[in-house]
Amino acid sequence: MKTTHRDNWRVVVEITPRAREIRATALGFADLDYHLNGRLTGEPFEMTFAPRRLGDLGAGLSVSDRLAGRDLDAAYRARCEEMLAALLREPHVRSGRVEVDEQHVCSHCDMRWEELTADEAADGSTNIDEPSVEGEPVCCDKSIDEFRAERGIPLPDWTVGAS
Repeated sequence: MKTTHRDNWRVVVEITPRAREIRATALGFADLDYHLNGRLTGEPFEMTFAPRRLGDLGAGLSVSDRLAGRDLDAAYRARCEEMLAALLREPHVRSGRVEVDEQHVCSHCDMRWEELTADEAADGSTNIDEPSVEGEPVCCDKSIDEFRAERGIPLPDWTVGAS
């Protein structure tokens, strides 16, 4: 069936420069504080923060993320939520969110996961047989068989049209 892979965890915050004084050095512009008179002004902008790898133990020590924890997604989510909470305590941070890239693939064929839409299931030209339903995978025979068996839907006759 469908498996989900998550990668590229990050915290995105919206910063409002004119809400309070913000030192340019805090944003990585080391030599601008004198020229800016200690203030950054302008429209709000977004800044993205990436968490340190779970396996990064500091002081140059590193292990595989898999050795650092069992549930990597939960650990990265917790780390990002902690970062977000700390960032939201800053007066110039207006709002924020945790983001992650997700990729859904079939556990049988490793193809990108796709399902029949309601319109496709109703259209005889886009499904494999009459019992096809919305949500049915379209990637491989094994995933279709598994989906249908779980729901009590008759399995397709894969021998029809075979010679």
